[in-house]
Amino acid sequence: MHSTPFVPRLSALALALTLAACASAPRGSDDAAPKREPSAATSRVDALSDPHRVVEATLDDLAARLRDGRLSSVQLTQAYLDRIAALDDDGPLLNAVIELNPDALLEADRLDAERKAGTLRGPLHGIPVLLKDNIDATPMANSAGSLALAAHKPKTDAPLVAALRAAGAVILGKTNLSEWANFRSSRSSSGWSGRGLLTRNPYALDRTACGSSSGSGVAIASSLAAVGVGTETDGSILCPSAMNGLVGLKPTVGLISRSGIIPISASQDTAGPMARSVADAARLLSALAAADAGGDEAARRADGHRLADYGAALDPGALQGARIGFLHNSGVRYQPELNAALERAIASLRKAGATVIEVEIPTAGQWDEAEYQVLLYEFKDGLERYLRDSQAPVRTLDELIAYNRAHAEQEMPLFGQELFESAAKMGPLSDAAYRQAAAKARRLAGPQGIDATLKRHQFDALVAPTTGPAFLVDPINGDHFGGAGYGAAAVAGYPSLTVPMGDVRGLPVGLAFLGPKWSEAKLLGYGYAFEQLTRARIAPRYLPSVSMESVRAP
Repeated sequence: MHSTPFVPRLSALALALTLAACASAPRGSDDAAPKREPSAATSRVDALSDPHRVVEATLDDLAARLRDGRLSSVQLTQAYLDRIAALDDDGPLLNAVIELNPDALLEADRLDAERKAGTLRGPLHGIPVLLKDNIDATPMANSAGSLALAAHKPKTDAPLVAALRAAGAVILGKTNLSEWANFRSSRSSSGWSGRGLLTRNPYALDRTACGSSSGSGVAIASSLAAVGVGTETDGSILCPSAMNGLVGLKPTVGLISRSGIIPISASQDTAGPMARSVADAARLLSALAAADAGGDEAARRADGHRLADYGAALDPGALQGARIGFLHNSGVRYQPELNAALERAIASLRKAGATVIEVEIPTAGQWDEAEYQVLLYEFKDGLERYLRDSQAPVRTLDELIAYNRAHAEQEMPLFGQELFESAAKMGPLSDAAYRQAAAKARRLAGPQGIDATLKRHQFDALVAPTTGPAFLVDPINGDHFGGAGYGAAAVAGYPSLTVPMGDVRGLPVGLAFLGPKWSEAKLLGYGYAFEQLTRARIAPRYLPSVSMESVRAP
């Protein structure tokens, strides 16, 4: 869930694939044949049939066709399965889906029968959804991408999965991720896991998909499902959403149940929607927020703040009269084409009626060391509790470290486990050092950061570039991460939303909206108004790399 990503370059992918190919059979199959290099040609992708018109389809469009009988849930589910076979397992070999739900078509058939009998569970009835592979969902494994947990099949669904099923969603499968949500090594590979191998960016196959929710980002960008669920600690929904041309929402910590999710940080972890439109993200959030809190303290604090329908906030005039602070010290490394996209985005906000004023968060970056200490402490505590409570095949962080050493050829061909080793040395959460770091990080990012900036200037929200365009994968030097504009919200536990704002030579870039606690509805309204005015999302073309062919006039 932590986003300081890295991924192997296209020319070096053969090494990574060869080392890991025998580690785990894809999709839960018994056949572990190695995968080949992605094709440089896009003609096969362009020629793919789409008889049920699932490519770029919205939830409202799919629901309308299911409602009037032009489409069944079984047909829709099969259409996504066919696209996964054509794009994920063949063609560009995206590697976004790590495992399919063997019961997906049966679930779809039951939901079709319910509809025929006059029972409709809601807007997601019969809609296929993909989940990140750190969320418990029966009958599939929950592995965080690690071979150590490849056979770990939880006995029950996470509450958010139960809520999705209650809302009528078809659980299509699980998506790949940066292994252990990018919290194993300081130079880990975004989108790479020992179990799932490398997930590739569908806009340029030699560039990062970002992480850690890389598989969810790539899958939804490529219309392998209607919507997807990611998780975030610091950027792992927003970064892959921005780099894959998606809308991604990280809600206030506690709004969505965290039970049944392999954790990093009790202070910062949350699941959230990833979608091709703000409306779809709002619809999915409504279902996710309905999950049983399960007694989690952060969830109890969210009581009274959850909305039954976040779609009600979708107002094309929401920006009229809003005061927006533009964070020019967001930490993103600027370059001319990103600057141009950002200038157009700010002009669009003003055209929509907002007042936009350049501003700084005075404490920006001052929480970094404290956050790092908090994550180390909370990772050890939370992970070992999850492993124990879910009866996983390994029960401690020390056992995982030993497993990786014993299986280094499959698990550590590209990077090590320095973060695991550092976290293993940490004491209990009763340590004064932990309590001080946790209080410092929250104070600097929240009350003295976002809250103080909003109050001082009477802003309704803050905006910043989410991050830069996707960088080349590099197995030698690691990620060339260009910074991010979402860090304050992540550390404070506040909501943040990314919406496509344009592209840099065919690579999507996003605009991040940040607000105070429980401001999801307001941010969705602002994002929707911005989206309706700009229509900046572009569909992926599965190009082998950025070239003159993909350069577009500004």
